[in-house]
Amino acid sequence: MLLSKEKKPLWVENKASRNTEKLKQVWATLQPDSCPFRYNFHLHTSCSDGQLTPESLIEQAIQIGLQGLAITDHHSIDGFYRALSWMKQKKEVNSSISLPHLWTGVEITSELNGTIVHILGYGFDPHATAIRKYLGGYKPEGYDAQAQEVINCLHNAGALVALAHPARYRRPAEELITEAHLLGIDGVESYYAYGNPQPWQCSPKQMNVVESMAKKYNLYSTCGTDTHGNNILVRL
Repeated sequence: MLLSKEKKPLWVENKASRNTEKLKQVWATLQPDSCPFRYNFHLHTSCSDGQLTPESLIEQAIQIGLQGLAITDHHSIDGFYRALSWMKQKKEVNSSISLPHLWTGVEITSELNGTIVHILGYGFDPHATAIRKYLGGYKPEGYDAQAQEVINCLHNAGALVALAHPARYRRPAEELITEAHLLGIDGVESYYAYGNPQPWQCSPKQMNVVESMAKKYNLYSTCGTDTHGNNILVRL
């Protein structure tokens, strides 16, 4: 289908959502206190298993002055499209409004050497053929669920790839990060609040382990609240 010159789809208009160079620059500056008031790269909406609508999520992001974020719904990009559309409408009504930088994002359930893990992808082209099979709203199975295949497909779609909450799985974070590194992963979620504390606070014990592994393998450290409830400042 040919696209009209007068009306391009939002994902074409908003190349910023696929700006991985800017994302790398941001990730290189992240600290334990960067989340949740400046950056948040792990957020869920009602388009997967979260309670907030994408529109409400962005409203909260604006209210707290968030500088950048990614909606990482499970196996879906629908929340990103709705959030992007809402931001575009806001800008048309008020051109002076300050909006956060929104990157494409997704969380994919994967198998890493027999262990179920979650892999996060950022800044990808949502229309890339390589990633289409992971955006149908359901968990991948078989070969498609293997971490190597997930990482490769995300990279082929232009994504930066990170291992979510490495200290939440059945095996030690050190082992999983080493294996993910060997498969070509770009980063790990170093700054994460295990145990759902309120207010949100990065868990120092797990952070020290994950952050040290990130430095060992020259991986980026990411951050996020993993919001599933009605407040983007906490997980639930």
